[in-house]
Amino acid sequence: MSKIWLSLAHMGGSEQEFVREAFETNWVVPLGPNVDGFEHDLSQWLSTHCDQEVHAVALSSGTAAIHLALIMLGVSKGDEVICQSFTFAASANPICYQGATPIFVDSEPDTWNMDPILLEQAICDRMKQTGLKPKAILPVHLYGTPARMNEICDIASRYGIPVVEDAAEAMGAVYDGRYCGTFGQYGIFSFNGNKMITTSGGGALLCHTEEEAQRVKFYATQAREPFPWYQHEQIGYNYRLSNVSAGIGRGQMRVVDNHIAHRRAIHRLYTELLAGLPGITVVEPKKSTIFLPNYWLTTIKVDSNETSFSALQLMQHLAKADIETRPLWKPLHLQPVFSSSPTYVNGVSEALFNCGLCLPSGSMMTCEDVMRVADTIRSMR
Repeated sequence: MSKIWLSLAHMGGSEQEFVREAFETNWVVPLGPNVDGFEHDLSQWLSTHCDQEVHAVALSSGTAAIHLALIMLGVSKGDEVICQSFTFAASANPICYQGATPIFVDSEPDTWNMDPILLEQAICDRMKQTGLKPKAILPVHLYGTPARMNEICDIASRYGIPVVEDAAEAMGAVYDGRYCGTFGQYGIFSFNGNKMITTSGGGALLCHTEEEAQRVKFYATQAREPFPWYQHEQIGYNYRLSNVSAGIGRGQMRVVDNHIAHRRAIHRLYTELLAGLPGITVVEPKKSTIFLPNYWLTTIKVDSNETSFSALQLMQHLAKADIETRPLWKPLHLQPVFSSSPTYVNGVSEALFNCGLCLPSGSMMTCEDVMRVADTIRSMR
């Protein structure tokens, strides 16, 4: 049997047409018609589930998108930025690029995302300790499940703090009728090879005005001023997406809705196949019309008191059957590199890290693949 991977890139068929066009027209450079077309397609797609304008700027990575969002907000040395702890390090690293300090906030147990109660506690405590408000709030939609954006944005508005929404894993996830990534002042997507769609490597920063988008493009192209010669008055970055990679993205936009629908179907099948299995819980938010995850990765919790095996032992068992799984993210407040950062925790993310597992969920998976994974889990003794 072939190996079942966690989340492989899945081509739709038309990507090569756009890439071929880039080669035939010699637009093998950081910018070009594919970049413009990809940004247009992405912006139009997002506008179908948003009551505001959305202007997408195609960039070299989701990390670059977070970095530029912080630059646009004026985050600099000595500032503090509140960041979700239960996430990948790329959510917090750009805070440090700017010489600022990440302030980590733990998760609430339903969505696993930033706990609004702890968020407000953190804001009040930081203001008391430093006399200053945090410069930004950075929630994450973990594994494609929306965070409680209404509550988070209400708190942010009350204290006058902008939100940068990390939707790297949540393209197509919907919260309260809107696509994730469109709630904050800025939102970000990742198009890494394992994400909902891919450009092989890349990302996007989502803005709400054309002026903001143009300013982001300025910073992303080395901050070159409009002179006949190379004039630079501010520090810039080489963060734009290549025209070749954007060609892949244009092809992927033709199948994005199919990819999202298929991952949701995979999640439903896992839920059915693993129902009633002692100690194994397929995770999803409590039934509510406000949450519509994309289920980028289906996750499970393993209760070793009921199963007699741990999540790590189950991962090893699946690996022997040529099935790739992954532990949940190690909370950032437990990472050595962030050991000096202030934290506001409730134990949720630490408990989840010790009992959770990500199952194969790529849009290339067949029903037979999902059944094979479920059968292998059921065979664990």
